[in-house]
Amino acid sequence: MPMTRLEPDTRQLPSYSSALTLVAALLGFALITLDASVVNVALPAIGAALGGGMSGLQWVVDAYTLAFAALMLSTGSFSDRIGASRAFGIGIALFTLASAVCGLAPNLPALIGARAVQGVAAAVVLPASLALVRQAYPDPARRTRAVASWGAGGSVALALGPVAGGALTIGWDWRGIFFINLPLGAVALALLVRAPRSQRRPAPLDLPGQLTAMVTLTALAFAVIEGGVTGLAALAVAVLAAGSFLWIEPRQAHPVVPLGLFRDRTVSVVVAAGMSVSVAFYGVVFVFSLFFQQVQGRSALHAGLVFLPMSGLIGVTNVLSGKLAARYGARRPMLIGQALAATGLLLLLYVDAGTPSALVAVLLVPMALGCALAVPPLTAAMMDAVPAERAGLAAGVLNAARQVAGGLSVAVFGVLVADGFEAGMRLGLAIGAGLLLLTGALSFRLSGPSASRA
Repeated sequence: MPMTRLEPDTRQLPSYSSALTLVAALLGFALITLDASVVNVALPAIGAALGGGMSGLQWVVDAYTLAFAALMLSTGSFSDRIGASRAFGIGIALFTLASAVCGLAPNLPALIGARAVQGVAAAVVLPASLALVRQAYPDPARRTRAVASWGAGGSVALALGPVAGGALTIGWDWRGIFFINLPLGAVALALLVRAPRSQRRPAPLDLPGQLTAMVTLTALAFAVIEGGVTGLAALAVAVLAAGSFLWIEPRQAHPVVPLGLFRDRTVSVVVAAGMSVSVAFYGVVFVFSLFFQQVQGRSALHAGLVFLPMSGLIGVTNVLSGKLAARYGARRPMLIGQALAATGLLLLLYVDAGTPSALVAVLLVPMALGCALAVPPLTAAMMDAVPAERAGLAAGVLNAARQVAGGLSVAVFGVLVADGFEAGMRLGLAIGAGLLLLTGALSFRLSGPSASRA
């Protein structure tokens, strides 16, 4: 479950107002989570309608993911500065408008641009939605249950994303996956009217750091996806921007990424492990969404249904993982999760054009369960490794790193399958398994309360 900076507020709200605020926050979080997964099974239909080839389809996914990831570093501060309720309203309104533009897009560049705006809006909605929950439930016990409900909303949206994308693409059109956001966004805004206005808090923004981070990520993705001379030029820009970022951040009073965090071994290993998990999950969902339709000739709905068993188990596994981490410490479920996800990727190496869909659905489960098992203890280990006053910042860094890794995995998997789908898919799966085994080995060497309480 994503975590970010929480906005303190001690006012006790009427129960009906608290409930409406929670529903608004949950709906907003579900919307931005849904849009991270709903688009994958619609990619072949988008490509058939708008053209653009594999690189264009990669950008449809990555324009959203990378904008979301890059801005997540500072949107918590933005939410604090203007108040969570205002930030949430701005984010949902912008997300809804961008969704309408996506649905009306006449060509691929217009769609990609609107997807980037969706990502910007999503980065604003995420911290603001959780801050609204914190504001609505000052009582710790009730707040714990409310945050659990908020997280469950994201898990349900993630599970329903591929199925909803397939159903809308078949029953309506690929544009329907974006138009469905309009009534949902309107409901979230209507519910927000009942929520009290949030207090504003002074919160510094690191604009130079944020800008250089965005340039670095975008240029790096461009280099991987486009390749050739243009890709080399983009890679040079990425290196220059990354160097500027590393030079700027230690000189900022309030950097978006305090580089000193990474002096702690636990922080470094947890971020690396979180990125490996995201490479596995995002890469598999992207490449198998195309595999089912382009290689096996299945429909978009069929592709979405194949993902349903693995997606449906993610929420349950997240809850179980949290309990295991509380009892045994973070290291054990982290290790088991990474090992299980790596095993799942290796099992998927045997999938080919003739593999029955039911068998593929079963083979996808270990990877998904491993990822779901690893994420909550990764977050717990990150929280234990930093002072309490830096918990929100550390969680933002972890979630941003995971989103970045997910976006780059789509870029890499897309490049690998472009010249030979099955061979490229297997190579991508092998790379993902190797990364998980590497970070699993690093996780095994962790010690102390943040790693193991056994």
